[in-house]
Amino acid sequence: MQQTEWGPNPVAIAGCGLLGIVLSVAAVTLVTDAPGRLLVGAAGVGLLIFAGFSFRARPKLAITSDGLVIRGWWRTTVLPKSAIEHIRITEFRRLARKVRLLEVDTVDGRLTVFSRWDVGTDPIEVLDALTAAGYAGR
Repeated sequence: MQQTEWGPNPVAIAGCGLLGIVLSVAAVTLVTDAPGRLLVGAAGVGLLIFAGFSFRARPKLAITSDGLVIRGWWRTTVLPKSAIEHIRITEFRRLARKVRLLEVDTVDGRLTVFSRWDVGTDPIEVLDALTAAGYAGR
């Protein structure tokens, strides 16, 4: 059976949250200078916020009977097949490695980009599932 939901790995989200807690505690208890305390505290709080929003937005992309569901930090969008213009993979080299992004282009001009973090797997596998479901490759 083909996978129909994709989102960030829950273990990675928990790791970000745990690191945020460790940095926040370290900022209060271990760091003695004010600028260092501010930087470490801001990093800890930032990781906690990122982990919370990443968990809230799961699954980022899903195939449902209503259409393609895209969840963000603030809203959820449902795209029927007629609203999707293109779904494609862009690939480029960054820091000596290959990075793939899944792009969903809508008829009204919106572009949504998903990285490996967003879908929790290789974007090519997601594109294959979307093609099998009839959303891409028309």
